[in-house]
Amino acid sequence: MCAFWMICNCKNGVSSCEVARALGVTQKTAWFMLHRIRKAMHDDFAGGKLGGEVEADETFIGGKARNMHTSKRERRITGTGGKDKTAVMGLLERGGNVRTTVVPNRKRGALQAEVKKHVEAGAALYTDALQSYRGLAQEYAHQVVDHAVEYVNGRVHTSGLENFWSLLKRGINGTYVSVEPFHLFRYLDEQTFRYNNRKNKDDQARFELAMRNVFGKRLTYEQLTGTGSATSH
Repeated sequence: MCAFWMICNCKNGVSSCEVARALGVTQKTAWFMLHRIRKAMHDDFAGGKLGGEVEADETFIGGKARNMHTSKRERRITGTGGKDKTAVMGLLERGGNVRTTVVPNRKRGALQAEVKKHVEAGAALYTDALQSYRGLAQEYAHQVVDHAVEYVNGRVHTSGLENFWSLLKRGINGTYVSVEPFHLFRYLDEQTFRYNNRKNKDDQARFELAMRNVFGKRLTYEQLTGTGSATSH
């Protein structure tokens, strides 16, 4: 319960080392504990699709090379740009919630599938000028802002998601330093939970909401580490 409180109410997340020191457990136990809590934070999106005005954007996530141990840097960093990073996508209903997911790439099939899965037809959809979003105007009121020219054109912008990415990366780079791609979706769940409950200023209410989500969300160490036969999500 103490770990639940810490992860729900620390804006930039909390490391397993800090939890271990605070609770008097090993770092391995704290790491396992935090991942189980992140699973409880996962939103099954039972509330239906996003509507109204929706921003769609994607980014790459990867630990900064200067923060990694030499052996890990040599294993993880083999190129420039997004080559050794993981692509993630976000959809933000203005005035409402954000939904995030790890995607295999930034190609049209992957990104448009997520838009159609989570955004109701006819909604106002705002994206950048990435070619992968072309063709969505057939189902949505799709408008584009070209970041090579400007970042805001009236109501056409993705500033809300840019702010979310900034919060996410601050936590990953500052608190967790380097996140393995295999576990990235759980850190997305963590940041998404805090963001979607940002308007609730009551720390106790956020804590209780997360605690209520534990039912039916068991996660074994074998699932977490990929050493068992069951999937980890």
